[in-house]
Amino acid sequence: MKFKKSLMAAAIFAMGMASVTAQAADPVRVGLVVKSLGNGFFEAARDGAMEAAKEVGNAEVIYTGPTSTTAEGQIESINSLMAQRVDAIAVSANDPDALAPILKRAMDRGIKVISWDSGVAEDARIVHLNPSSNALIGAMCVKLAADVVGDAGGEMAILSATPTSTNQNIWIDEMKKVLPEYSQLKLVDTVYGDDLADKSYRETVALLKKYPDLKVIVAPTSVGIVAAAQAVADQGKIGEVYVTGLGLPSELAGHVDAGSVKSFAIWNPIDLGYSAMMIAYQLTQGDEHMMIEAGRMGTITFDKDGNGAMSDPFVYDASNVHKFADIF
Repeated sequence: MKFKKSLMAAAIFAMGMASVTAQAADPVRVGLVVKSLGNGFFEAARDGAMEAAKEVGNAEVIYTGPTSTTAEGQIESINSLMAQRVDAIAVSANDPDALAPILKRAMDRGIKVISWDSGVAEDARIVHLNPSSNALIGAMCVKLAADVVGDAGGEMAILSATPTSTNQNIWIDEMKKVLPEYSQLKLVDTVYGDDLADKSYRETVALLKKYPDLKVIVAPTSVGIVAAAQAVADQGKIGEVYVTGLGLPSELAGHVDAGSVKSFAIWNPIDLGYSAMMIAYQLTQGDEHMMIEAGRMGTITFDKDGNGAMSDPFVYDASNVHKFADIF
């Protein structure tokens, strides 16, 4: 009898210890690598990722990235995360190929790697999360530009981030595909501000001087669109030249009020960071690669190349920008 009681006590003790061990298990650590620190878009994405980590419960976000938009800086960040033995890395890449070798080494060590927002080479990640359909983003940017110039038409220029930025280049290609449908628009130049406010500003000023008949600047970058809008205002071109593209309501509400921006589009970066974190976490749990549950964002489906899209871009203008500016 005493022997049976001893066995029962041992079993109960073992079950209790297993429970304590499970509760005390180390959290799943996900390195969220952004293009650059101090960027409002990525800070909002960080908040979304932290929301997802809190929802999951047993997860931690390590938010990191370089101070400027360089591949070298991101490689340093990824090396640091590998040294910390994170479980997953979710990166928005400054260069799709330059990051590939270090990310492959990370995967060789068992780290789950995804890209989001701006992709990396297919063999250097498991899946890539686009914020929206690339085709829809490109078409939306051109439509916004066409709406600005109206039937009268006019010259259009593109202010992008870096020449190697994966998502920017894809969106520009998509813009060029639909441009023939808008005969009133004439694309005269594409310039690069490297996602730096001062360089984007200077590139915009140069465009205004080089093309006196310029009517609209499309900046598919949250840094570039703000800098371009400010340059248009400072050069006394409000009402003559308009800026559109992709940006944050909180950073563009004042420019909408001033008149340098009529409308622009963006997805919700909070949702994007949330989705990236959810996907990275689920991969560490052995979730299926083709269809991954992303919490409140629902199921995200990936194609045979591992590409998935979160949602359609949303248009902001004077009717709604201040409402959303209080959110992000």
